[in-house]
Amino acid sequence: MQRLGIDVGGTFTDIVIFDGETWRIDKVPTTPDDQSRAIVNALHRLGVPPETPIVHGTTVATNALLERRGARTALITTQGFRDVLAIGRQHRPFLYRLAQHRPPPLVPDEWRLEVPERIGADGRVLEPLDEEAVRRLAARLAESDRESVAVVLLFSFLDSRHEERIAEIMKVYVPGLPISLSSDILPEYREYERTATTVVDAYVRPPVHRYLTRLAEGVGKRPVWLMQSNGGIISVEQAAQQAARLLLSGPAGGVVGAFHLAQIAMETDAPRIITLDMGGTSTDVALCPGDIPTTTETEIDGVPIRLPMLDIHTVGAGGGSLVQLDEGGALRVGPRSAGALPGPVCYGRGGTIPTVTDANLVAGRLDAAYFLGGRGEIRPDVAAARAALAALGERLGLSAEGAALGVLRVANATMERAVRRVSVERGCDPREYVLVPFGGAGPLHACELADTLGIRHVMVPPTPGVLSALGLLLADLTTDHVQAVLALADDLRHDDTPVQHALAAARARVEAHLAAQGIQAPRLHAWLDMRYRGQSYERAVPLTLPYTHEHLAQAIDAFHALHQQRYGYAMPSESVEVVAVRVRGVGHMPRPAMPQLPPATTPVEAACIGRKLVWFTLDAPYETPIYARAKLHAGHRFGGPAIVVQFDSTIVVPPAWQARVDAWGMLWLEQRSE
Repeated sequence: MQRLGIDVGGTFTDIVIFDGETWRIDKVPTTPDDQSRAIVNALHRLGVPPETPIVHGTTVATNALLERRGARTALITTQGFRDVLAIGRQHRPFLYRLAQHRPPPLVPDEWRLEVPERIGADGRVLEPLDEEAVRRLAARLAESDRESVAVVLLFSFLDSRHEERIAEIMKVYVPGLPISLSSDILPEYREYERTATTVVDAYVRPPVHRYLTRLAEGVGKRPVWLMQSNGGIISVEQAAQQAARLLLSGPAGGVVGAFHLAQIAMETDAPRIITLDMGGTSTDVALCPGDIPTTTETEIDGVPIRLPMLDIHTVGAGGGSLVQLDEGGALRVGPRSAGALPGPVCYGRGGTIPTVTDANLVAGRLDAAYFLGGRGEIRPDVAAARAALAALGERLGLSAEGAALGVLRVANATMERAVRRVSVERGCDPREYVLVPFGGAGPLHACELADTLGIRHVMVPPTPGVLSALGLLLADLTTDHVQAVLALADDLRHDDTPVQHALAAARARVEAHLAAQGIQAPRLHAWLDMRYRGQSYERAVPLTLPYTHEHLAQAIDAFHALHQQRYGYAMPSESVEVVAVRVRGVGHMPRPAMPQLPPATTPVEAACIGRKLVWFTLDAPYETPIYARAKLHAGHRFGGPAIVVQFDSTIVVPPAWQARVDAWGMLWLEQRSE
């Protein structure tokens, strides 16, 4: 049961160690030039046994895509379709902006290559593959600087033989060149999304492989698992082969951890929570209406990614988000971040532009003496932060404290919009949910954010600052696969053979992947992607397993109900199309037991370790008690204003809120009834 969870963030690398009985946590500064250096240094410092398995969340794939520092990639596609990647969709990110600017394609024009071949819409071969043309392209690639290649042929999701043959030829002429096939990555229709996703996989695969190689050299013979975007873990080998599955590796761990802890504390298998993960660079929010939400439609920096991912919305508001005035004199927070280097001004590493962390420090909500447990690795410089906020305030006609409160208000507004995006805009009332804040900065802002949204209950986990790393230890081994169907439900009612064949093919792929990891009897889940005929988007509808013909009719009825819930209308008389079958296989991993807190035997005042002035409004600061979370036990209660300090985070309880500790160590923050 000894396991190690490591989550790399923009500012800190979080570590959770479970040795079978006790938990240990740590935070070390991230090393942006090579994330594995921080990990190796932490392993040596903590004295982790060499056989301890590691479950790891990484941002290497995400950073490579966002910073456009991926591999030099080539694309091979069907003759006549080389410009699919450049044409894209008629999507306007900014509806009223006259000049729309899209990021350039990941593959430049001269390396979007064509081969004569054609598979028809019915799956028949209309034109055989010109293997001689493939050999000429392979020779050209062998003499080039290309580091990877994506192969995306028309209708290869119905018949993959041409893509597979291209890969065979490439391996002969260009051995060692990573090859991403769309029939492996995304065997479903939508030519642009399939092309874009496969190209992204090829683009991030070499940097991910290089990182995993360095990591393996640093951690030695320790088994390593990677968190993927769908909330499950995969082996290093599979991650290296399908690197695009790591694009939301880091944020996924936090949602998994928050949901699992909510199940325990709320004593239900289907808690309704909103997760708020505020780290150093960004804030990630997710709405969990009784389960962990997933989606197959995600866009990262203008590039569509059609792979199973947790449904997480990200905004550029983190502790390290830079604060500036725009051309109109308005206060702006993010999306640029100070990162780990130089970091906030108060870190004393060369930062000159104030950040959200500096604002919290000047407002008194962060305390320099208790930052990171007060162990001295980073001792925030309050004077430097105050000077930076004073300079900003002078331009706004405010004091340093006034500028700090303004920064916090703007950051909260950004996060409020993110929560509304995943709740109100989807027909869900956030007042019916519990807010679960985590990340180093989440508990600092949770109550004020809940106030604006009408949320009355906030649940702060025992170790919020490292919850994403803890979530890695609670995740299961998971593999997803999709198979195209493209048939009308009316036809399938009479003959559901296409569904049966697609289900069998997807199931076989999933079971083979898990069998390679030693999972022989995985738990299987299935969905049908369905839509009304003529629609351009689908809804995933659960499909009962083991499948029978009656389950198809049940899925069709469920589709109408889900469509009504999400979009406010349904059309039961219209034809329904089954687009694809999705299968997920889950191999359960042993989950560490969560410890309970002993009941309180002393009054809560015994946990008070000091008092300080904290700014909540511009009128005057509040004299506020500081509580040590390590001294809080089950049953303790206290009212706001209060500050709760712990090694990995700081919790702010505003004046109109109160706090209580439950048996699992959760700190429940609730609005006072009066």
